[in-house]
Amino acid sequence: MAWWEWLLDVSGIVLLLLLAYGVGLVVRRRVLARHGGTFELSHRLSSDTAGQGWVLGIGRYSGEKLEWFRIFTLWPKPKRVWWREQLTYDGRREPIGAEQASLYPDHVVIRCASRSGEVELAMSLASLTGFQAWLEAKPPGTDWNR
Repeated sequence: MAWWEWLLDVSGIVLLLLLAYGVGLVVRRRVLARHGGTFELSHRLSSDTAGQGWVLGIGRYSGEKLEWFRIFTLWPKPKRVWWREQLTYDGRREPIGAEQASLYPDHVVIRCASRSGEVELAMSLASLTGFQAWLEAKPPGTDWNR
């Protein structure tokens, strides 16, 4: 076989793998959204450098927890999970500097406190309204002063 035939074979295999990855991402997104309650949600994994550390993702409400999935992976399980009773909303701000290029357009950055420390998330204003309603809909008997 000539070198150019090998090159064509390798190129074809690479294209098929890219196509399979793209189809896998679409199928995964549809499966995650099947039960509703999903929205665009970015999470700041590291706050060492100002404006950096953001990862795009999908949020999904699942009963008493908020699950966060990375957007460009085929892994079916959430990367992070926050329980409603352990989150408190601490405020919002507009993205600044490099954050504007890292996040979805028209998203705001919110700060939450959890038992494991501060959590920074970015979501649209409509999603923020739903998030606040979800937080306030804690079950009866919850300690509101915590």
